[in-house]
Amino acid sequence: MTDQPKGEFVCKTDEIQLKHALRILIDDYPVAIVKDSMGDIHAIGDTCSHADISLSEGEVEGCMIECWGHGSQFDLRSGEPLQLPAYDPVPVFAVEIVGDEVYVDFTNVLNGAEAPNFS
Repeated sequence: MTDQPKGEFVCKTDEIQLKHALRILIDDYPVAIVKDSMGDIHAIGDTCSHADISLSEGEVEGCMIECWGHGSQFDLRSGEPLQLPAYDPVPVFAVEIVGDEVYVDFTNVLNGAEAPNFS
């Protein structure tokens, strides 16, 4: 008997292209499911902390995503801004991969950034 994955099923791994993001909504809250340059999958809040702009439409390079609006860059692992004008982090959620399925635990914000209460 296998343990149930923690979190909610969001997509299959092959639905996310390398160096791209998939935007999903959880209770009307936008989340970006991102496959970085190494093929690792991350889940972050999809709204730039500087302006109300979707990060999933930005460029992914290495473990970073860039907001297309003003050039702010965020570390996909920590949510920390790497480039101004953003100075607040975006939330980073726990991800579990089971086979080819991606699960995100929206109740587990790994970096302590402000996020809605999904419990």
